Amino acid sequence: MLRRSFPRHVGKPGAAPGGRALPPWRAGYTQGNSSRSRPIPEKAATSLRARVFNLIAQIYPEHDAGALTREVIAAFWPEGGARRQRPRKPSNNLWSERDALVITYGNSILDGSHKPLDLLLDFVEARLKGAVNGVHILPFFPYTSDDGFAVTDYYKVDAALGDWPDIQRIGKEVMLMSDMVLNHVSSQGTWFNDYRQGRAPYDKFFKEALPTDDLSDVVRPRTTPLLREVDTSMGPRHVWCTFSHDQVDLDFHNPEVLLEILRILRFHIDQGVRIIRLDAVAFVWKKIGSPSIHLPQTHAIVKLMRVLADFAQEKVILLTETNVPKAENLSYFGRRDEAHMVYNFPLPPLVLHALLSGNTRYLRRWLRSMPPAPLGCAYFNFSASHDGIGMRPVEGILPPDEVGHIINTVQTSGGLVSMRALPGGGQSVYEINCGYFDAMSRTFAGEEAKKIERFLCSQTVVMSLEGIPAFYIHSLLATPNDHEAAARRGMNRAINRHRWHYPALQEKLDDPDSDQARVLSEMTRRLKIRAKQSGFHPNATQLTLQMDDRVLGVWRQSLDRQQSIFALHNVSDETIELDSYALNLIDDEHWHDLLTGEAIETDGVIPLAPYQCRWITNTV
Repeated sequence: MLRRSFPRHVGKPGAAPGGRALPPWRAGYTQGNSSRSRPIPEKAATSLRARVFNLIAQIYPEHDAGALTREVIAAFWPEGGARRQRPRKPSNNLWSERDALVITYGNSILDGSHKPLDLLLDFVEARLKGAVNGVHILPFFPYTSDDGFAVTDYYKVDAALGDWPDIQRIGKEVMLMSDMVLNHVSSQGTWFNDYRQGRAPYDKFFKEALPTDDLSDVVRPRTTPLLREVDTSMGPRHVWCTFSHDQVDLDFHNPEVLLEILRILRFHIDQGVRIIRLDAVAFVWKKIGSPSIHLPQTHAIVKLMRVLADFAQEKVILLTETNVPKAENLSYFGRRDEAHMVYNFPLPPLVLHALLSGNTRYLRRWLRSMPPAPLGCAYFNFSASHDGIGMRPVEGILPPDEVGHIINTVQTSGGLVSMRALPGGGQSVYEINCGYFDAMSRTFAGEEAKKIERFLCSQTVVMSLEGIPAFYIHSLLATPNDHEAAARRGMNRAINRHRWHYPALQEKLDDPDSDQARVLSEMTRRLKIRAKQSGFHPNATQLTLQMDDRVLGVWRQSLDRQQSIFALHNVSDETIELDSYALNLIDDEHWHDLLTGEAIETDGVIPLAPYQCRWITNTV
């Protein structure tokens, strides 16, 4: 159940069902043209109140921006909680080369005796210490479907996983990231049940539309019908369901929806969460007759959350989850006033293509086109997650025939494919469902040898690039595809959501010849080396090198210009010899490979074995 408490409202009250005072915007105070909604001049808009006021005036021009501004501040800082006098200025000090995360469900590791969250913490401390210092726990709340993304109560921890003290313990040991599923809630939760009964305030919490409305341009990642008809005390209604009929979209046109989301954010921060993943944020604002994605009000809502984060005493980082083409994704940096981090969604399919084809042409071209993250912002780099390998982000980057090669090769290796509906009808591939380890089972040419080396090369690319790297637990553990789970649950994504029995996993990890031990051992070794290199700071300079198409080369330089790293990745099954002159290594400095310890001559040949990676640097 979602919490139903709201703070007392200020201003002249109106009557509300059950005797609760209505906030000013529901009691007739909708003077959009009054001074209470007129934007504060930009030069004067430096205070928290002024910044919130201007954004509220953009989002809700028909409401009393002054009164709503007070409600927003009270929602995020209840009872006058402490906050900064001045906002944090954009800087590169929010993160460092030591930062790397593991992405996991709260129950990815089980033993039948201990709380899964306790087992997760034990695994992180025993196996990942020094390599990973952050954990993204996927939705750990009570839910009804979509493995946690149909939340019924944001104020509780799923009892099958543990409780808030367990979450707090993890947050004290590592940087904790969690999901704010703000686009929708479960159709079986209290909010939606109260909506159907016509109980305020939930009678205005959900987005409605009519079957006769023009919804032909709506962009969404599913093929199910957009509208779901439900019986309510007001008669039949059609509610908007972007993802599934169990995930009913909230109506942010109602300010009370935004206020409750902000209360939830504050509650999670108080429990130790420091990185907030804004799930499906691109869809939160709907407008009949439009694509209902990336609308200006959506960006204004993200800006509002950024203002609150910048004034928070805690170091709070916002990460937007927008699995869309490049320009749309990068738009969530705003002008350094929206997300702190955005997912690098093209990376998983482009790295996959490079390793399967043995050619870096498209990956290199994309890297060259990527701008450095703005000051105070960073890319969130990954190759695999709980979802599939999204294909939308490579629209316009990979030609259709190359996408077809990926799909055919991964399907031959046991992967699955999920589709999305196209505006106006038709379908296209939305994502490939396959564990990233098994996606490396064979190349386009059918070569099956050196799977582990191929996979480790793919993960080292993620470690080498500008941004903060994150690794799905099943990549760290070389988990094979779980076909049984996909068939049993009737859900393609379950193929990559295996649940390990902890004693069996420990046995695998203690066997040096197992895939799990070989992959985790080398992954953590490389991450520990990486964590000591200032040249791998998330905002360190990056240049993409022109090299043999079989080699991805990037040059990184630390913010203080003291360290250079030439990160080389042979994505082919062939031995390659590079002329060291091509790297322009400075003659009077000592160069060596961080991964092997070998000295590198400035006038010699640099050999790269099949799928070998080198981090060539000038400092110890």
